[in-house]
Amino acid sequence: MTRWARFRSNGGQTGYGIFEDTRILEYEGDFFAGARPTGRIFAHDEFTLQSPCTPSKIVALWNNFNALAIKLGKAAPTHPQFLIKPGTSVIGPNEPIRRPIGYAGKIAYEGELGIVIGRLCKNVPPNGAAPFIFGYTCVNDVTAAEVLNENVDFPQWCRSKGYDTFGCLGPVIATDWDWSRARAVTRLDGVERQNYPLSDMIMPPEELVSRLSHDMSLLPGDVIACGTSVGIGSIKDGGTVEVHIDGIGSLVNVLSPSAR
Repeated sequence: MTRWARFRSNGGQTGYGIFEDTRILEYEGDFFAGARPTGRIFAHDEFTLQSPCTPSKIVALWNNFNALAIKLGKAAPTHPQFLIKPGTSVIGPNEPIRRPIGYAGKIAYEGELGIVIGRLCKNVPPNGAAPFIFGYTCVNDVTAAEVLNENVDFPQWCRSKGYDTFGCLGPVIATDWDWSRARAVTRLDGVERQNYPLSDMIMPPEELVSRLSHDMSLLPGDVIACGTSVGIGSIKDGGTVEVHIDGIGSLVNVLSPSAR
């Protein structure tokens, strides 16, 4: 397994490389193809992690875990049920989630696994989807819950989930990693709120990539958020959310009281 990270050096430059807990081995070239080491090494106090990729969009799944479908009384979908979070919603580890100006309602977290696309992907068959998956990351799919059903005639999925800072990604992208043996754990202010096996997915990653590639072009760096399971809850201002998946690490973000 390799863990790739984007980072900002103390000198203000953005780069990427292999993350080894206390240091980063810098690479250059195409992030998804043809990367080569520069020989430079950044120690832990010489960089700040950024979002591990800069997607044009996050394709966010709904009703993709058996346990949550059963709890909600929903039938398993026959095609991915999804919404789009814009690239402008993306933040990385330790960046603040900002409450939208003028919104005083509930803000919810959802800890999820994210699939990172590594190549242009369109109309891919299920048995040919694996080469298009670069790796996996953690996702906190944040929602302004009271915006969602503000209009009874049209649920506001994209609006409620697409605010700036509502697409938390990180801390790294794990490649050559077995998602099926891992669990997603979400902690709110240190208290465990979600702990579910990723193997409970209704549609697994390769199937999601294939099916979604028939609906739209998936670009290098795009992220598919695989959906969440039981345990969704709300964050109070100043609250800390940690999404942890073994092998990938912990994505930590704090809800700021207001947008700036």
